[in-house]
Amino acid sequence: MLDNSLKEQLKAIFANLESEYQFDIYASQDHESYSELVELLEDVVASSPKFSLKINEGNYIAFNLLKNGEETGVVFRGIPNGHEFTSLLLAVLNSDGKGKNQPDEFIRKRVESLKGKINLTTYVSLTCTNCPDVVQALNLMAIINPDITHEMVDGAIYKEEVESLKIQAVPAVYADGELLHVGRGEFGTLLTKLEEKYGVVEKETTDSEIRRFDVLVVGGGPAGASAAIYSARKGLNVAVLAQTVGGQVKETTGIENMISVPQTTGEKLTVDLRKHMEEYPISILEHRIVEKVEVDGNEKIVHVKGGERFATGALIIATGANWKKLNVPGEADHIGKGVAFCVHCDGPFYKDKHVAVIGGGNSGIEAAIDLAAICSKVTVFEFLDELKADKVLQEKVASLPNVELFLSSQTMEVLGDGNKVSGLKVKDRKTEEERVVDVDGVFIQIGLAPNSSVFKGVVNVNRFGEIETDSHCRTNVPGIYAAGDVTTVPYKQIIISMGEGAKAALTAFDDRIRGVLS
Repeated sequence: MLDNSLKEQLKAIFANLESEYQFDIYASQDHESYSELVELLEDVVASSPKFSLKINEGNYIAFNLLKNGEETGVVFRGIPNGHEFTSLLLAVLNSDGKGKNQPDEFIRKRVESLKGKINLTTYVSLTCTNCPDVVQALNLMAIINPDITHEMVDGAIYKEEVESLKIQAVPAVYADGELLHVGRGEFGTLLTKLEEKYGVVEKETTDSEIRRFDVLVVGGGPAGASAAIYSARKGLNVAVLAQTVGGQVKETTGIENMISVPQTTGEKLTVDLRKHMEEYPISILEHRIVEKVEVDGNEKIVHVKGGERFATGALIIATGANWKKLNVPGEADHIGKGVAFCVHCDGPFYKDKHVAVIGGGNSGIEAAIDLAAICSKVTVFEFLDELKADKVLQEKVASLPNVELFLSSQTMEVLGDGNKVSGLKVKDRKTEEERVVDVDGVFIQIGLAPNSSVFKGVVNVNRFGEIETDSHCRTNVPGIYAAGDVTTVPYKQIIISMGEGAKAALTAFDDRIRGVLS
């Protein structure tokens, strides 16, 4: 099933395994996917003498991962192909203590402190680019905490189950049968939700020691990575606090506007960002959620979820942005139930159906193009009197017979019964006429909202929530800088964020040399 080159790569990946691993299959030989699953796992088993395979008769398609004969808590119900193949490989490597996404000791202790028996299930699509992050995070939690089990379920194989749960967006995470999370989710976010739901085992603790750095960067996207690298190159002691390296970039499938790099992907760029940072003595602290920032004279104290505290003279905020919402009636009620933001994740749920795309910028028109290959009809609504997408994208979408465009259109309400979307109420901004358009799903692509809420009251922000900076990335507070999509800098582009991150780092260094910073 796997090609020869991939088989050779697997031999290298698993060459240093220390424990014995068994794939314990439970499947019906009559199932149409039976042979595919067995062949895939046989190819993996052939890559290392540490692997074995056991086939048991079952009523479905699933397998457990065992380590030295003991359950790891990791279960795959379906065939981990596509983006989820990496999830399978990492499950083994993490069980062996060799995975590259292993959390540090502080985060491990938070996972170990979760109360009670926890049974997690994540429904995925193999085309979903956000699903692997969630699957890998929850698999890792199961490996760390023996009271946690996590099951990945391929929605394409278990269609009836997906339909009975009325799932219309992935990844969809259920905790003991109750919906916990839908959509993109990082390790730290998921851990926080589990802590809130199940509680934690209280342990005797004292105030954590404050860790000090010359420069503290909050955010691990293009701006944050650039700021960290430029600071480290000046010989400064630098730390990056981030939910994950890459940030919003990880959701970008195709990147074709980075000068000198004709084409790349968000996934590859994320890998490259980490690799570049690892060339320098930068402390990369992932899965962190900043809860509070205090300014004490020249010192800035950053409080992180779980009790960690960090101090610095130079704080660089590079937290980026996230998808904007319409904030109209019915939208919140149908997120994950007909309202979606990620085309690649949720598009397959709308095969041969009529969907709407809200937004006529680059992201909206790109979404319409992608959806046109899946859906029977795509209707694009743009608020302005003209499309803002690049000309090449406009020409492409105009050539598609199943895409229609409406300008000067304001979305007033998302209609549905709480389980699925049935339509949109749209107003023509020129005539003021309102009409209802029957659609099966709505993809919102209206830009990004800055992730600045925790810094409001510390630094000045504008009415859009963007952190106000001068031409050198300084905020109104000496020693606090900001860069990238979280700021007022015009044009939210990867290449601009990288430049702004470098500028913030150089400004902070210059202020340090001039004695502005202690």
